[in-house]
Amino acid sequence: MKSAIVRHILVKDKDLCIQLKQKLKNGTDFAKIAKQHSTCPSGKKGGELGEVKKGQLVGPIDKAVFSLAERELHGPIKSQFGWHLLEIKFRMDF
Repeated sequence: MKSAIVRHILVKDKDLCIQLKQKLKNGTDFAKIAKQHSTCPSGKKGGELGEVKKGQLVGPIDKAVFSLAERELHGPIKSQFGWHLLEIKFRMDF
């Protein structure tokens, strides 16, 4: 069973998502941005989704979590909920 430790930021607007990604690349704290901007309930926890299992997240996000590089910032990624920035802390395979 594959699982991953992930945090993310969800916003409604692609342009805002791009702006936030640039702030993160410039060194702004991920948790701070998530708390200020994310519309996901995980935003209150700094964007922490904790451990997620393959198939647990919406399609485009699940695919990204289990295929993109670990310890990098990814996005904007579109889902039916809006635009996501993702950080895959690490993956495990049990």
